[in-house]
Amino acid sequence: MKAAVISRPGGPEVLEVREVPQPSPGPNEVLVRVRASALNRADLLQREGKYPAPPGAPADIPGLEFAGEVAARGEGSARWTVGQRVFGIVGGGAHAQFITTHEDALAEVPEKLDWTEAAAVPEVFITAHDALRQAGMQGGETVLVHSAGSGVGLAAVQLVRALGSVPFGTSRTADKLEKARAYGLEAGLPVREDLSALKTFAVEHTGGRGFDVCLDLVGGPYVAATIPAMALQGRIMLIGTVAGGRAELPLGLTLGRRLTLKGTVLRARPLAEKIEVTRTFAKEVLPLLADGRVRPVVNRVFKLAEIAAAHRYLESNESFGKVVLLIPD
Repeated sequence: MKAAVISRPGGPEVLEVREVPQPSPGPNEVLVRVRASALNRADLLQREGKYPAPPGAPADIPGLEFAGEVAARGEGSARWTVGQRVFGIVGGGAHAQFITTHEDALAEVPEKLDWTEAAAVPEVFITAHDALRQAGMQGGETVLVHSAGSGVGLAAVQLVRALGSVPFGTSRTADKLEKARAYGLEAGLPVREDLSALKTFAVEHTGGRGFDVCLDLVGGPYVAATIPAMALQGRIMLIGTVAGGRAELPLGLTLGRRLTLKGTVLRARPLAEKIEVTRTFAKEVLPLLADGRVRPVVNRVFKLAEIAAAHRYLESNESFGKVVLLIPD
């Protein structure tokens, strides 16, 4: 089969499309013919040698999410039929024509979604939905999303709105915030190096209470700057660290407001946990996708042969939504 292969750690130029052995499904697994996949920041880090694949995932084939058809079933697998349209998340290897995964780690693709749209769903909607559940978001709360124009950010904005709360966001560019309003964003704050306006933004838009929940996809200095913008007993979910892996926190304010700061990661979780978040996603988010209350946001589509160009584009930070790869026959 054809697959995108990381030939050595480095820039986009180290990516090659090669013929590699096709995997075979094991017990309770299925073989999926991948029709489309999507890029994530983890793929860039893996290519650079900074984020090794977890045990059981290919070390040199990136790709965390996919949409395709069931091509074969392993021993004991009975949940899906051959030809059924499915999508899901894996630890790696999705930038290839075929992939194997446990049958319970899959969800059915809604009828209205084409392959490109379907591939833009699993990682961002499962990540955002799981983080909101961990934060215990209740209807009517205010939710701040850092990097609201990213794939996970836009999924979070839509889910917050669809589940009865009010989403606010930050981005490095005002243009992305304006575009995000079409997906339910109430108001946005453009931020670059100076994060001091975040507290004022919170006061103005929450009646002085502060935000009940924050999904922080950025990390670094954003963590400390977010704390003064949070409400009493607010919950901060730390999901990404693209702005840095360290933060100096105002502990007195954190204690006084009785805040919760919780980290979460999806890729490195055990299979049982991935199955559980996929099951919950299928139960609670698929109906929203099926009736159009939330929708995937596809920014650009590349062919598998253009994998290096796709990486360069994602690295440019110009994307709004998802960058998708079409996998050829």
